[in-house]
Amino acid sequence: MEKVNFRTKILSRHLNQENPTSNNSILQSFPCLSYNPPEFSEPSSVFDIKEMRKLMDGHNLQERDWLFGLMLQSNLFNPKIRGGKVFVQPDYNQSKEQQREITMRRIGYLMQNGVFERWLTGKGPEDELRKLALLDVVGIFDHSLAIKIGVHFFLWGGAIKFFGTQRHHDKWLRDTENYVVKGCFAMTELGHGSNVRGIETVTTYDSSTGEFVINTPCESAQKYWIGGAANHATHTVVFSQLHIDGKNQGVHAFITQIRDENGNICPNIRIADCGHKIGLNGVDNGRIWFDNVRVPRENLLNSVADVSPDGKYLTAIKDPDQRFAAFMAPLTSGRVTIAVSATYSAKIGLATALRYSLTRRAFSVTPNGPEVLILDYPSHQRRLLPLLAKTYAMSFASNYLKKIYVKRTPEMNKVIHVISSAFKATASWHNMRTLQECREACGGQGLKTENRVGQLKGEFDVQSTFEGDNNVLMQQVSKALLGEYVTAKRSKKPFKGLGLEHMNNSCPVVPSQLTSSAMRQSQFQNDIFCLRERDLLERFAAEVSLCQSQGKSKEYAFTLNYQLAEDLGRAFSDRAVLHTFLEAEATVTSGPLKDILGLVRSMYVLVTLEEDVAFLRYGYLSTDNAAAVRKEVANLCSELRPHALSLVSSFGIPDAFLGPIAFNWVEANVWSSEQN
Repeated sequence: MEKVNFRTKILSRHLNQENPTSNNSILQSFPCLSYNPPEFSEPSSVFDIKEMRKLMDGHNLQERDWLFGLMLQSNLFNPKIRGGKVFVQPDYNQSKEQQREITMRRIGYLMQNGVFERWLTGKGPEDELRKLALLDVVGIFDHSLAIKIGVHFFLWGGAIKFFGTQRHHDKWLRDTENYVVKGCFAMTELGHGSNVRGIETVTTYDSSTGEFVINTPCESAQKYWIGGAANHATHTVVFSQLHIDGKNQGVHAFITQIRDENGNICPNIRIADCGHKIGLNGVDNGRIWFDNVRVPRENLLNSVADVSPDGKYLTAIKDPDQRFAAFMAPLTSGRVTIAVSATYSAKIGLATALRYSLTRRAFSVTPNGPEVLILDYPSHQRRLLPLLAKTYAMSFASNYLKKIYVKRTPEMNKVIHVISSAFKATASWHNMRTLQECREACGGQGLKTENRVGQLKGEFDVQSTFEGDNNVLMQQVSKALLGEYVTAKRSKKPFKGLGLEHMNNSCPVVPSQLTSSAMRQSQFQNDIFCLRERDLLERFAAEVSLCQSQGKSKEYAFTLNYQLAEDLGRAFSDRAVLHTFLEAEATVTSGPLKDILGLVRSMYVLVTLEEDVAFLRYGYLSTDNAAAVRKEVANLCSELRPHALSLVSSFGIPDAFLGPIAFNWVEANVWSSEQN
């Protein structure tokens, strides 16, 4: 009652504009700053927000909205009222043990409500797109929940599906889909992460019993960061060097039980917790050691290679490099889902920061004048609107990546590997930069966990290194491009694939003096991105060739030219992203929608020209043209400013999945809200 009386007195004074009667008054009688929803003050959208959302999400909108609603119906998703609105988000103040337990309870709720139906037993692109759409929604709520589900379905389940054969599918997929089996994925070791080929776990075959024997020969061979291992997983796929008759046949994968049905750790297996992390504490990352662990011969995932009952190694792929590549090819799903989830994380940050900037005021530009909305300051526009444009570009890129992934064929493996590597690195780097800028743009409110932006930084930081360190992935992209270049030159055939067909044309020419009109033309934008990629590929090939002519190995030549490799990887990714943007734009018939997409695309391209020093370093832009680009970015900021609310509303993220700061941040912080 004391709080109620206290609040009543404050409201009474506020409404009646009474002067305080003593110096002991807790609140003065000045009227509170008023919150005006931006929907009431911002210009009406000139384009169809629903149509833009269809373009952004790309597929399965009804299923997405169904899952959003399903989560809002359950107290498991931690609903809280702030400022008269309901918000759902994990309670990150819980201990890691509590976060892990609630994550599993949420998985149980989703399973009981049919979310995971046909995630592994379904057939065709439609089932895969539904699965990816629902994973998008789960990740918007909580990265830990998405990763926990992803490890089980995409890594463990994906390994069974793609590395295994019919006998494995029949035995494991249905039970995995129903969570009778809880799987994890034991690839990374203490001593080896990106270099999978160098892992140290060893497996031998005992023909007298028809069993494989798995061993952790040293401490650096312990499996490390294995999501699900610390508490919940019953089985794992172990990646190990396979030794047959004293010969190492390379990395292979084995199904291994690590806990019984009662949750007890199996004999000859040791498991330890990886401990508290800077984020993702709802995932029980663990470490695993194997001490003469025996598994049946049938537990070898044998789509690429097999071992006969009498111990003969059998494979149709004789070349060890090609065999290893075949093992790695199915693992692109992780990079696909990371690229997509990083993009949605950036959307949450931008929707929150931009909505806040459309209602928060600071300073006056005239004496005694009203305070100004912070998004009306050109400097604030410059902080957030280019990142908004890049997020749109990343969204189209991730949709394209999903499309080629679900329609993949064996012939597409290389293309998907290269594009997923490039987009995963680009999107996750972009996400971290976006979240940092959004955190700062929200000031002190950005530090509050409930406002999501600051917390997302810790939750998503891991994306820069897991499923491949971003820098290593970019080097792989450059090596693949070099391979295409060398093949085309030696065979004297045109370039085909990876979007390199532009290399068959004459070299683009950049105007000596750029105008505003020229910079906004898609032809110029495509030309300058292609020019950069083309020139860097030729430079990289020349430098590697020079090193080799001096007696250095090809691998060492790559290492010495890492800076060119990094520049080339970014050039490839930026050009590929632009092409996905242009493809999405080409599907639009509405004039207003096409117009706004043209502005967003121009912002994406020009801010890339401004920020990547390669354009100046290698002479693709003169200093005068670089100055013109910078000025044009500022112009685009002012032109996009009236559309900011419509552009973030098009993300399609329900209000409840943002933070309170995105809405009535005054009411969300009143005294009475402290009782919630």
